[in-house]
Amino acid sequence: MDKTIRTLERARSADGTLLAYERRGDGPPLVLVGGALATAASDAPLAELLAARFTVLTYDRRGRGGSEDRAGYAVEREIEDLAAVIEAAGGRARVHGTASGGALALRAAAAGVPVAHLSVYQPPYDPAVRPGRAPGAHVARTRELVARGQAGAALALHLRRTGTPDQLVARMRSSPLWSGLEAVAHTLPYDDAVTGDGSVPHRLLQQVPVRVMVADGGASPGPVREAAKLVADALPRGHHRTLTGQTDEVSPYVLAPVLETFFAP
Repeated sequence: MDKTIRTLERARSADGTLLAYERRGDGPPLVLVGGALATAASDAPLAELLAARFTVLTYDRRGRGGSEDRAGYAVEREIEDLAAVIEAAGGRARVHGTASGGALALRAAAAGVPVAHLSVYQPPYDPAVRPGRAPGAHVARTRELVARGQAGAALALHLRRTGTPDQLVARMRSSPLWSGLEAVAHTLPYDDAVTGDGSVPHRLLQQVPVRVMVADGGASPGPVREAAKLVADALPRGHHRTLTGQTDEVSPYVLAPVLETFFAP
């Protein structure tokens, strides 16, 4: 049972989209931005641990959970969404983003959204990809499956592409977890758009003016860790941190104290 007082609220983005968010705790504002398939509920365990030191906002990115969606998706709309949540937090906030949520947060900071300090965990770039490369076949296939209303197939494609074995995907299909993931799988093309061509966006990163911690897991694959280091090196005020023993499923109990130290007032 949650011991921290939380409130359920809505923010209105620049295009009128209503975004559902939860507010926990008391202190300097901190916004958590989830990655692919994540909702505000996904970040709840981390938010609970941070709420003793910060006012933590977790939100459903557009098209997920309690947030609305609109036709004509563009990455700029998601940047405006994050700006709306930060405005609801008080006008300026610390921000932590996981995976594609980190890529979105970096884009927002580069665009001038009022981010005080920024932390990202394993932004999903590929150090082997050269800038300007055409998107991989999986991007077009995911978009096609979503357009056809085949969210389950799009979800399975995403899981396999990100390293989930076929046998585990098959078991997940018959678990209660599957329906929740399938309900937000139509937003997978949004995450592909946020990540761009998949290369480390050096020019964009050079436009991020704030202090940034780029973290990875010590047990994550080599290319994931290399990408995190490249991102940190490209940022004017970047700092790289490896969390021993962690993978893409980082433990909130490991991550929370690291964020508390980095975001300390």
